[in-house]
Amino acid sequence: MYARSWSAPVAEGSVGRPSFVTDHGLWDTAQQEAAERIDAALDDIDLVRVAFADPHGLARSKTLTAAAFRTVLRNGMNFSPGPFLFDTGHAVAVDFLGEHGIGVDEITGAGNFILVPDPATFQVLPGPGLRTAWVIGDEYLRDGTPHPLSARAVLRRVVSRYTGRQLTPVLGLEVEWYLTRRLDDEPGNQGNGFGLQGQAPRVAAVNAGYQFNLDAAYDTVAPVTDPLAQHLLHLGLPLRSMEHESGPGQVETTFSPMSALDTADAMLLFRTATKRFCARLGYHASFMSQPLLDAADPSGWHLNQSVLDTATGRNIFSAEGLSGGLSPQGKAYAEGLLSWARELCVLSVPTVNGYRRLAAEHALAPTQVGCSVEDRTAMLRLVGSGAAAHIENRMGEPCANPYLNIAAQLFAGLDGLTATPAGVPGDGPGQVVPQSLREALAAFTAGRAEQLLGTPLAACLTQLKDSELRRFEAWAVHAAPAPGQVTDWEQREYFGAF
Repeated sequence: MYARSWSAPVAEGSVGRPSFVTDHGLWDTAQQEAAERIDAALDDIDLVRVAFADPHGLARSKTLTAAAFRTVLRNGMNFSPGPFLFDTGHAVAVDFLGEHGIGVDEITGAGNFILVPDPATFQVLPGPGLRTAWVIGDEYLRDGTPHPLSARAVLRRVVSRYTGRQLTPVLGLEVEWYLTRRLDDEPGNQGNGFGLQGQAPRVAAVNAGYQFNLDAAYDTVAPVTDPLAQHLLHLGLPLRSMEHESGPGQVETTFSPMSALDTADAMLLFRTATKRFCARLGYHASFMSQPLLDAADPSGWHLNQSVLDTATGRNIFSAEGLSGGLSPQGKAYAEGLLSWARELCVLSVPTVNGYRRLAAEHALAPTQVGCSVEDRTAMLRLVGSGAAAHIENRMGEPCANPYLNIAAQLFAGLDGLTATPAGVPGDGPGQVVPQSLREALAAFTAGRAEQLLGTPLAACLTQLKDSELRRFEAWAVHAAPAPGQVTDWEQREYFGAF
């Protein structure tokens, strides 16, 4: 017996374009050197998952053999624009056959874009089985320009503005999520389809909850979260802590400060790896803010942020003298966050479900567009002093697109830094944050979001969110859900995917 030798055609259908990276000068020296190291090690790899974040912040990927990836690494890979066209329930929200109004010609007819692996993000996934690696890609049009609908490209543009001013943003993640135990292996496909999500995973709580940070409560999640912590460390993520929050099986995971792009990449990998790791143990991890689970307390994503002077490494938020607090630059940055809060809210809280957490009945909900020192009820919490001075924005939900959420924060903060001084951020009550996705979307479409996103992505997000809302509102007319209660529609829409 022998193995047949199959000859490969000269042109491979999955390859974006020969020499695509070189022809368009897409990599810096560090990326080129990383690619050389990857090339040298690919013989020890079986499969590579090439991933990117769709507009919703979900990781979309293709799994390639190592041999196929060797070519894709420098040539890119053809990818369908489907992830840009579907809303959260996989309904076609952007009319790619007609007048879509996005302003990207390639969307018409659902033409391919090219996904180029970023060698700096390549890493081998720990665990048994085939030797599998993961790498995040950047989206490009066929002419080598960044795709106008790429969330990662938006963040790169914002960071470049900081670089041009000799500034370096630094961010820290605090992410709450739910760990639940699967009750069965039902796939949830009954009644599923385009815009029709089937049954959500059937789960049970892992504990009763409502003993905040109780050591015994952590013991009930430790059989999963302790090995998960080790797994995350093996991935190179700068994990700081695993903590038990208030809700039943609600966990908070925190990470040490990182650069802006590293923070967004880490959030994408953390959520994806956590869901995969827990599923293999018979558990379900969800970053949906408030699951349809008895006594669930809403989960948030607190984004800690400061800015360094690149040349000196000095934290520009640090005030001089004994009074501590924020410097005038820190206060200006906070003013920027406040002034853009309503217009960009949909990038931090992008789902119908996320606004459950912003309701007034939740004591620690950041319902006011305001800023205060060490106040966990404020949207912006001013924390620390000296080199540790930073701003914690408490408004985000944990399933938000990490690139868009972080880009929105940095964009608004830089606008404050470069604007005419507006004084000290007030401690008193301000505007109320949007109380629904419909209200947030109205503020988004009437505002200045195109300055951050560009016209195509702003238009695309508007269509995606409007499609999601219209499906929910149509369902609610017939189902007449109880006011203030998490609905079955939300559970089906978000609990499994997010």
